[in-house]
Amino acid sequence: MKPTESATGATYEMTLTRGDFLRLLPSAVGHEPYAEADGFLHQEPGRQWRIRLAPLPPLHLGPFPMERLRVDLSFEGYAPADIQQFLARFMAHFQRGGG
Repeated sequence: MKPTESATGATYEMTLTRGDFLRLLPSAVGHEPYAEADGFLHQEPGRQWRIRLAPLPPLHLGPFPMERLRVDLSFEGYAPADIQQFLARFMAHFQRGGG
């Protein structure tokens, strides 16, 4: 994953399938409710977050192509500390160990 983070969001390049992303998403967002509207949208009074996905060219490791996604997260009305806490939980659910 290659992160780009700002005060109002983050962008990641993730090597995983859309199906894997969807499977992990509920836990990654702390089981907050969201709607599929121009990505994934969670709204509550005074604040919201949105996650948008875009396919990237596959990563080739030898003969094996690996799917990749660009994942854009944006936040409105969240304090910077809340955004960092959200991103830490989000990324913890997508980290993979190797070895």
